[in-house]
Amino acid sequence: MKNNKVILEGLDCANCANKIEIYVKKNPGLSNVSVDFVNRKLSFDYDEDVNLVSTMENIKKYIKSIEPEVNVVEMKSNDVIRQEVKLEGLSCANCAIKIEKKITQIEGVKYASVNFANQNMIVEIDKNININQLNEKLFSISKTIEPDIRMKFPNTKENTLLANDVKNDDHESDEENDFSLNKQIFKLIVGGGLFAIGLIFKFESNIELAIFLLSYIIVGGDIVLKALKGIRSGQVFSENFLMSIATIGAFFIGEYPEGVAVMLFYLVGELFQDIAVDNSRRSIRKMMDIRPDYANIRINNEIVKVKPESVKIGDVIIVNPGEKVPLDGVVIEGSSMVDTAALTGESVPRELFVDDQAISGFINLNGLILIKVTKSFEDSTVSKILELVENASSRKAPTEKFISKFAAVYTPIVVFLALALAILPPLLMPNQSFNEWIYRALVFLVISCPCALVISIPLGFFGGIGGASRRGILIKGSNYLEALNNIEMVIFDKTGTLTKGIFTVTNINSEEGYNTENVLELAAYAENHSNHPIAKAILNKYSKTIDLDRISDYKEISGYGINLKIDNINVYVGNSKLMIKENIPFEEISANGSIVYVASDSKYIGYIVVSDEVKADSKQTIADLKKLGIMRTIMLTGDRKVVGEEIGNYLGLDEVYSELLPTDKITKFEEIEKQKTTKGNIVFVGDGINDAPVLARANIGIAMGGLGSDAAIEAADVVIMTDEPTKIITAIRVAKKTRKIVFQNIALAMVVKGIFLVLGSLGLATMWEAVFADTGVALLAVFNALRVMNTRDL
Repeated sequence: MKNNKVILEGLDCANCANKIEIYVKKNPGLSNVSVDFVNRKLSFDYDEDVNLVSTMENIKKYIKSIEPEVNVVEMKSNDVIRQEVKLEGLSCANCAIKIEKKITQIEGVKYASVNFANQNMIVEIDKNININQLNEKLFSISKTIEPDIRMKFPNTKENTLLANDVKNDDHESDEENDFSLNKQIFKLIVGGGLFAIGLIFKFESNIELAIFLLSYIIVGGDIVLKALKGIRSGQVFSENFLMSIATIGAFFIGEYPEGVAVMLFYLVGELFQDIAVDNSRRSIRKMMDIRPDYANIRINNEIVKVKPESVKIGDVIIVNPGEKVPLDGVVIEGSSMVDTAALTGESVPRELFVDDQAISGFINLNGLILIKVTKSFEDSTVSKILELVENASSRKAPTEKFISKFAAVYTPIVVFLALALAILPPLLMPNQSFNEWIYRALVFLVISCPCALVISIPLGFFGGIGGASRRGILIKGSNYLEALNNIEMVIFDKTGTLTKGIFTVTNINSEEGYNTENVLELAAYAENHSNHPIAKAILNKYSKTIDLDRISDYKEISGYGINLKIDNINVYVGNSKLMIKENIPFEEISANGSIVYVASDSKYIGYIVVSDEVKADSKQTIADLKKLGIMRTIMLTGDRKVVGEEIGNYLGLDEVYSELLPTDKITKFEEIEKQKTTKGNIVFVGDGINDAPVLARANIGIAMGGLGSDAAIEAADVVIMTDEPTKIITAIRVAKKTRKIVFQNIALAMVVKGIFLVLGSLGLATMWEAVFADTGVALLAVFNALRVMNTRDL
């Protein structure tokens, strides 16, 4: 089985994406078909005997028939280079949308996403592209649209952000922001002072014009300059252009004080808006402040602080009380209580002893411990979590995409309406003053910027993702956060998800001529190479050393069990299906637990009962899901029907499907999937280890127990760091709260702008009132978006 991926350039129709996926699935020999509409990618596995060239030609023809504008670009995973760029000083959310759009159009750029919330840009490019030339284009585009932006590219000596310098870099960035704010405040004070003089004292008209003009230049000179640069580069409908035209227009019709006042109040609003956005970014950054700054390592009998990246696997690090555990490893000396709240959301500390696993991001509370490093910093838990959360906003929610498209057309429409309002009424209606209608048109221009929408919505989604992470829930994208609002069915795996996955041997039975020690010994030898919880239970019960020299011809039969030779005797250990498959006569047992049958030399010799325990919060989780309006809760398990139904009845599940092989689970999932409505989403919850195909197939895959499990973090769309099913409820509530706040902001901005567009056209609103309304609603939206980070009272 091989994998093929293609990029669907220009795909902007979600329904067409769904049709493409359905068509590709119908092709023989293809499996695990997935069309990622957000990232415009098609992925599928194909059998060795499939003619890929012919298959791809058919797929391309079909795609062209329903979406002629889509360009299918074939790729392999190593054909794409991913680059992250820091965009310091990015303060205009609308500009972020424009930068993203322009960069996406660069030849060789497969994907681009600008995250306004954390001032980050992710670019995926063809491996044949010259990186330096591309970076020059990125720099030119970004500077053209947002002149004050400062870009930091990776892999350049002067610009690389070192992990141990992150705090210093953030501190420098904060200082630069503070300097910029102080400069802006100074200009506002001086320009505002001149404006006040012009209003209070009476001067001749020429002197009055000079005072107001000087005040305008001090306050709004930079805005006009940016507008001219924007026009030169083709960015006509920018916020700077609109404010420049509106205020200069006021001067032309003799409204000098109003021209200065609008620019002054606009900049005051921008100042407060920048402070609010900056504070929200700092809050999110502080909330995710789990990155370790250094690691203590012994060099020549001295303890030296080094960058975590420089520590190698096998090195021993020293963690003092109050310090963060910088890398994943195993405790080899000492014991201590550790705070895991930053990773799991758990307030109760846990205790670490020798041989326990220490995870990066833990905070050591009291004892000194020595840890042998088992993973490099790049592969550590804390690095994976930070990368996941920081990149989550690149997977944008449908609401974000809609607002981006809306913002692109809203401003030009309002500008042309303003132009029509200024010209047509005086020409078509008698006794109408051009000055009066121009003034009304200027009110239109003031209210035409969609800032409240494009700033608050990405902040809302990013805040929701950050808030969930503080509760030990990692959501890989805004699209998944929004999708959690429309869940129709939740499908659970049993072992390790609804049950603890901690198995114990509760009964051993032997046939005549054998004893329980014989049965347990053969089972233990068979299960020696397995990591399955049932195997571990049998090995723990046996508790003797396994002599590997006695084992030969080991073979695992997926979904059935194990066949091997012990002392050259053929042994079968597995479920009832294995006994039937090998034509071994046996008596099928009914018991509360998993039954492991043992046969030696083609003769059945006994069985072992291994039982699991339901998690304490599983029942409450199912009840809460139903309260949230989830239509169906389903469990898929490879366990026997009697065990599956017993657990299903106890938990209150709607449906239980038992005795499923791994491939059967995918088939059953696809059967269930056909029963859902077009708008509903299916969630699959598993442990992320042996559920990867189903997790990937679900609309939203949720993996439990992600702490220390790379498999869980990689496989799922949502990762719950602990083993608590109730965190699923928390994730859904965070999603609902985020959507509620996002929709509040959309409604607030649209209503206020709509009111002032009507009032402005009727001559009932002044430019002063319009600028107050515009900046005020943007501020309210930003402050409202910050509420989503509070996930305590859900």
